[in-house]
Amino acid sequence: DFIYSPLDKSKRYFYYSLQAYALLPAPQNISILSINMKHFLSWSPVIIQGENVRYSVEFQGEYERDYVNESWIPICECSLTTATVCNITEDISATVAYNLRVRADIGTRRSEWGTLKGFFNRITTSLTPPLMKVIADGYHLLVELEDMGPAFQFCVFYWKKGQESRQKVVKEASSVVHLDTMEAGPDYCVKAQTYVEAINRSSSFSQTQCVRAQGGTSMCLVTALLISAGFAVAALTLPFLTWKTSKILQYSCCPVAVLPDTLKVSESPTQLVLCGSEEAEQCDLMVRVTPSEEVLRLWIQETL
Repeated sequence: DFIYSPLDKSKRYFYYSLQAYALLPAPQNISILSINMKHFLSWSPVIIQGENVRYSVEFQGEYERDYVNESWIPICECSLTTATVCNITEDISATVAYNLRVRADIGTRRSEWGTLKGFFNRITTSLTPPLMKVIADGYHLLVELEDMGPAFQFCVFYWKKGQESRQKVVKEASSVVHLDTMEAGPDYCVKAQTYVEAINRSSSFSQTQCVRAQGGTSMCLVTALLISAGFAVAALTLPFLTWKTSKILQYSCCPVAVLPDTLKVSESPTQLVLCGSEEAEQCDLMVRVTPSEEVLRLWIQETL
């Protein structure tokens, strides 16, 4: 028969206590990705079947290491988080060596701290060239730069092809920056790089972009429009000018004679012709033929 003893009860209690407080596996593959002064700590997940593992992150800077007994400071945004990535940008506030560590938690069970191999200094961040857009607004050379944050300045180099480049430092990215006034004809080229004063480092240059002043095209268009308008005006006014010139020549060479009022006929020409015809007929009726002997006799009588 099985005999129960208090010793067996204590063994079972000790076994379950070990299970309850057994250490979790520490997070592995801890690394940092740092691009353009934005820093992210990442690690491999701790897999516990049927459990929701949470993680906590702490950092230690030069001050904590040298003056505060090597203490560690929790990162509040990454305390008991289920994510395996932590944005540590706000906590890496100085250009010094930082150490970072991560721990896994399930209730009261915890893991050992997994520590980043080596130190991290933000001076090692990768700086990329800025995204930019070069614009030719008439004769104005403009550039539009990507807003990368308050820590960034931009060194913009621009030049007319065949000449030395000039530099303009843009401390804050705005919508559009005016660089120069261009001449018509030649190309103007622009390239830029980012600069971070806090770490005294610059990125590589962006790809060179070239533009040409748009004023030449506009002047040609205006000239063409003026010529077209001139032809249209000429086509409309030429017939009128021709008619007016002919009238002037006609009045100059063949002036119209104006009759005085006394010579003007009040009746129409048709009535005048009819009247003249009636008088002619009356005259014809009054004509008489006289023989020559009668003419002689009449002459002798008149002489006597």
